[in-house]
Amino acid sequence: MATIDEDKVQFEAMRDFCREGTARAMALGNRGPIRFTANGQLHPDIVEAYDRCGFYVFERVIAQPELGELQAAHDDIVTRLPVSPDSQLDSRGRPAIGSEHGAPSVMWSKPLSDPFGGSAVNKGRHQVRMYEPRPAPHLPEILATGILAPLQYHDALLRTYAHPELLKVAAAVNGEDFVPFTEALGFKKAGEGPSVAWHQDGMTHWDSPEWHDGIHGFNFMVQLFGSIAWSGVWYILGSHKHGKADIAALFDEAGGERLPDAVPLVCEAGDVAISNRQVIHGSFANNGEHTRVTFNMGFMPRRSVQDVVGRPFGTDHDICYDDALIRERSRMISYAIDARSRRFPDEKPYDYRPHAGESLRWDETARRASYGYNLKDMVV
Repeated sequence: MATIDEDKVQFEAMRDFCREGTARAMALGNRGPIRFTANGQLHPDIVEAYDRCGFYVFERVIAQPELGELQAAHDDIVTRLPVSPDSQLDSRGRPAIGSEHGAPSVMWSKPLSDPFGGSAVNKGRHQVRMYEPRPAPHLPEILATGILAPLQYHDALLRTYAHPELLKVAAAVNGEDFVPFTEALGFKKAGEGPSVAWHQDGMTHWDSPEWHDGIHGFNFMVQLFGSIAWSGVWYILGSHKHGKADIAALFDEAGGERLPDAVPLVCEAGDVAISNRQVIHGSFANNGEHTRVTFNMGFMPRRSVQDVVGRPFGTDHDICYDDALIRERSRMISYAIDARSRRFPDEKPYDYRPHAGESLRWDETARRASYGYNLKDMVV
């Protein structure tokens, strides 16, 4: 564990790193509202900036009252978390999130730790361990840092999953037959949040003869309360275009985890970032004063998962993503479209072409049937 003096040195260095990185990030020209051309294509300025940087900030996507409903959903979910990893009850004695099924649900970590760096988790993609500041003595030994498959737990999240402008972006980037990747609601609480060591998300197609810089898809990151350098994700610009990286070598060259020229994700509440899953990214332990809560939802080209074998997060077995599984897992998109259309009846819903002509209605029966749907996540 770090000493108090080491923490002071690291804190001062991180403060300078954040200030300089924020200035670089705000000068990139990769932010603005979602825009399409007259024929429905994603605006070429957005395409150019996303291709150049590996991420783009769509500003003011989630407006009121939807943003307030997402924030309220977060607050409700936090009260429903299990009191410990082996508990089936929340702090009020109710059945906790995840008690309805046996699928992995809650992510846990020691405060300010690096739970993945240097480990074999997820095919060893987190190659280097990050600095771990000393947590405050009053903090619990372990805390919840997020939930998997949040669409089954709150309709506000499900409805945002079907935001028509975001789904149009997904189709523009991945094709109209795009498929879901996985979803999570992450908590990076001030003074507690762990780091996520530098990594690339893609795990399967690095050596494919059909490799291209979007083959592993992307994540949308909906910011519920905003994101600043200290609490946010950092990127190595353009790294999605160069294949699988030797991150340990980058770490050694930099003399530590603060990689030169990295830029942070700076967002306001309601902004949504799109992040290429091949770009090198990570985040630092959050010993600052800003809490970040992010709703992650990923999408991929269908051809990237068709008949591919993968392993959903938190499981110990591989599955094959055949036609039947892809169709079943993709139903969450259509369920979300139905739920959103009833909450926002004046909004034109997105038309998800793979389910054209199929009527899927979100109700209590569908919710119960969706429990543990992340056991079919298409992780490549």
